[in-house]
Amino acid sequence: MRGVKRAARSASALRFTVHPLFLLFGAATAFTGQLFAFLAATVAAVEHECAHAFAARRFGFSLDRVVLMPYGAVISGDLSGMTPKQELAVCAAGPLVNAVTALFFAALWWLYPETYPYTDVAAQVSLSLAVVNLIPAFPLDGGRVLRVFLRPIGARRSKIVCTAVSLLFAAAGAVWFAFGCAAGKPQWTLLAFCVFLAAGSRGGGKYSRVRFSREKALLRGVEERRIAISADRTAGYAVRFLRDDKYTVFALYENEEFCGELTEEEFLKGAESQGWDCALGELLRALENIL
Repeated sequence: MRGVKRAARSASALRFTVHPLFLLFGAATAFTGQLFAFLAATVAAVEHECAHAFAARRFGFSLDRVVLMPYGAVISGDLSGMTPKQELAVCAAGPLVNAVTALFFAALWWLYPETYPYTDVAAQVSLSLAVVNLIPAFPLDGGRVLRVFLRPIGARRSKIVCTAVSLLFAAAGAVWFAFGCAAGKPQWTLLAFCVFLAAGSRGGGKYSRVRFSREKALLRGVEERRIAISADRTAGYAVRFLRDDKYTVFALYENEEFCGELTEEEFLKGAESQGWDCALGELLRALENIL
């Protein structure tokens, strides 16, 4: 139990932090008549980040926290150990949820046209958030995708390229803002977005592996949950079945025949020592060799 207990953190814990500038910006929108748009953007941003969190949880990663900023939301944690395929899936989750939300409002207008005046801003915000996050610049999801595809050139070089691309987009936006000011039509939202790109050019949010501590849970008693699963499945896939409120035991099958089981402690210790890409059957055989 001690190996599992270290660095323990609830898999369902998702902390939200509000930056002081977020509150000031919200107060300012109340005086400019943009409060509803600000609230709609906030809800869309939280929805976006929660989608990332839920997608990451399926691969055994947990979101550290969400920080609400005037220009959006920022995530934090540790991404080490996430495969390229998993990272792409997590990146896609946020924009996809925003796009589905915008599509929902469009369908609502088709069925109930009278709802349009009350939902058009929310739909525009959701669609804009989905599209903007496809820009290949940090800390947007497009920047994460760019980093995944640049992995073959090495972590250091890919970071340099991603930072340069992000700063290039920020500079282009600043030039556009300057032209707007010269024309007497400054776009302050664009300026905030440029600051957002410049500030986040060094990298996006991060995740960390889900860990569990059963010491307190076992004192009060916790329900055991058995999962029948193929021994060919990897530890990275199986970790999605772990729950805070249940003790999980994996019953392994090869060719539809029972071949053994892994308790939660054995599974986590084996995955940490053998790797998250290791098959459950291999974890079981490694355990049997130790015993």
